[in-house]
Amino acid sequence: MLDGLVDVVVVYKIDRLSRSLMDFSKLVEVFDRNGVTFVSVTQSFNTTTSMGRLTLNILLSFAQFEREVTAERIRDKVRASRMKGMWMGGVPPLSYEVKDRKLVIKEADAANIRWIFARFIEIGSGTELARELAARGIQTSRGNRIDKKYLYRLLNNRAYIGEAVHKGDSYPGEHDGIIDKDVWDKVHAILTESPRKRAARTRADTPALLKGLLYGPDGAAFSPTHTRKGGRLYRYYVSQSVLKHGAGSCPVGRVSAGEIEAAVIDQLRAVFRQPEIVAGTWKAARAQDGEITEADARDALTRLDPLWDELFPAEQARIATLLVERIDIGTDGLNVRLRIDGLIGLAHEMMADLGAAA
Repeated sequence: MLDGLVDVVVVYKIDRLSRSLMDFSKLVEVFDRNGVTFVSVTQSFNTTTSMGRLTLNILLSFAQFEREVTAERIRDKVRASRMKGMWMGGVPPLSYEVKDRKLVIKEADAANIRWIFARFIEIGSGTELARELAARGIQTSRGNRIDKKYLYRLLNNRAYIGEAVHKGDSYPGEHDGIIDKDVWDKVHAILTESPRKRAARTRADTPALLKGLLYGPDGAAFSPTHTRKGGRLYRYYVSQSVLKHGAGSCPVGRVSAGEIEAAVIDQLRAVFRQPEIVAGTWKAARAQDGEITEADARDALTRLDPLWDELFPAEQARIATLLVERIDIGTDGLNVRLRIDGLIGLAHEMMADLGAAA
């Protein structure tokens, strides 16, 4: 042990070394293997005899029993206190403070919590709401940005309806709630749906992902339109030439919105994975901010690919407008022209989100 530099290990009582019988026996084996003597100042016994080792094991067994009983008592005490609705310490939820060992509402911040819940009911998007919170300057109690992960924890915190939670069970709390139960129920009716399902449910509200970006072979813009048959919604992009001069005025007069949007999205997602695009974005961004590394740009752009399906249509449309300058569609396919400044702006946004999450 340490090249023979340790001869004796001295403790006040044997349970100061360890209260775990298994851990203690392993330590004693290490001591014996290295010729180290173990001494307890207040307990005298000889571990070289069978009786001495029995005494040692008995003392350790009682020490471990004491530790486990103490832990059980603490757990029972915490559970009993939580069942009474008592605050048991830790970081208080946003808009609460601790006074006399009880949670007290900070009225100056409570209005923000009510707004967050009400706004989530309106838009149903954690991504959009986090962006609005950043614009309003609403931060955590420690002055950090409220990201989507923090926001969902906040929306699931039952302290805001005046309850105390222990091991997944909730009990009436000693503190006052900030949110009414009906508001809480509305929020969680939305949260029961996955982000992808919520995006699909609201897609018809903002369907024109490529509005203002799509142009035909004759240079005419395409406009979004839709029709309903048998209760189903069918969406299209139609050339302005066809709308003004009728069918046949443009070789590509109408395209299915779902198909053309999927093709453009596939190209955008492929862009995020192309090394040359990442390198070009990094070089352009570095001209504005010399501290940005190529790894920063790569992490920022590749992070968007797996998140794309979780974004709401409004956010997808915003990113498409940010990244795409023009889409030309012809009989042989389509050509997507990107905005390099849009890629730089998107990279900065994603890096800011990564920095806030860290």
